[in-house]
Amino acid sequence: MKQITSVQNPFIKSLVQLQEKSKSRKQTGTFLIEGKREIELALKGNYELETVLFLPEIISEEQINKLTNQQLNIIEISKEVYQKIAYRDSTEGIIAVAKSKSLQLSDLELKENPLILVLESIEKPGNIGAMLRTADAANIDAVIIANPKSDIYNPNNIRSSVGCVFTNQIAVCTTDEAIAFLKEKRIAIYSATLQNSNEYHKVSYTSATALVVGTEATGVSQTFRENSTQNIIIPMQGEIDSMNVSVAAAILLFEAKRQREFK
Repeated sequence: MKQITSVQNPFIKSLVQLQEKSKSRKQTGTFLIEGKREIELALKGNYELETVLFLPEIISEEQINKLTNQQLNIIEISKEVYQKIAYRDSTEGIIAVAKSKSLQLSDLELKENPLILVLESIEKPGNIGAMLRTADAANIDAVIIANPKSDIYNPNNIRSSVGCVFTNQIAVCTTDEAIAFLKEKRIAIYSATLQNSNEYHKVSYTSATALVVGTEATGVSQTFRENSTQNIIIPMQGEIDSMNVSVAAAILLFEAKRQREFK
């Protein structure tokens, strides 16, 4: 089995670039996954792993072999090398190089009456991750990320989603592409916005539905607002006029699930 002990190793340097630069992830079509749970979820999501690097003081080769039936290139690394490429402060001693998926709208497999969450121009990975966790918890059909501000395989997104970036069906596109897709599929669009809105709990989401949320600063775009079946609002009863976007998304998704009797 191969061993790498030097942080100057060219392969290790390339992994640092994968961790730090979106350009490198896009050029190579690969990205890094850190942590046993995240790797297990990626495998369940049918992601293909190329290489697994491990720190023998923390995890054994036998444990790694139990993770998957895939033929993997397994490399033992030193603590210094691990610390060079690891993103998180807490460590589980395992990092995988995985192949990206295409994440096209055409790749989505939707049932007859889907429930979809659309994230438009969301900037903070913490919010994206929280909403992917909610989408997984609600077991919705897909998440569409419109006008993304970072690539989905950014380590911040993977960490904040605790691996739910792998458990959801995700498509990445422009706002115009998202709207065209939803209209073609006859999926009703409900945009969370202050303008021309009905209270969210007075709207039915029992038919094919896409719930759209935008940035906390500017909300959803005018394009989405104008193409909505109905704009919706969560009534604010305190002093402020908005809430964290991930909280708002959770409220909307679970109202839709409640109306669908959690099916």
